[in-house]
Amino acid sequence: MLKEFKAFIARGNVIDLAVGVIIGSAFTAIVTSLTTNLLNPFIGLFLGKIDLSNLVFSVGAAHFRYGAFLNAIINFIIVAFVVFVLVKGINKLMPKKPTETSGPTPTEQYLAEIRDLLKARDR
Repeated sequence: MLKEFKAFIARGNVIDLAVGVIIGSAFTAIVTSLTTNLLNPFIGLFLGKIDLSNLVFSVGAAHFRYGAFLNAIINFIIVAFVVFVLVKGINKLMPKKPTETSGPTPTEQYLAEIRDLLKARDR
């Protein structure tokens, strides 16, 4: 079982995934800092409040921190956009792989039938 585990860990996909998770965590920290320290004060200028995370409304004893939720939404949109741009850029850099067809096209099938009929006629 230890050999199987070592083989599993040594596979390239697992290592790539681990690196991706670590880079993703670091990137998320950067985006959170960008949102909290740069974007939220800018948006707060228009809303009249500097810190969105302090936006709260209360109903009875319950406090709804919708400002923190807005921060999370902004973070998500930034991360999703950057990942989209990265994937789009990587796809442009990657060589195009020829698509494999599962069989002949209908045109090729008709041509093969015509060929077979001509061969049968000439016999």
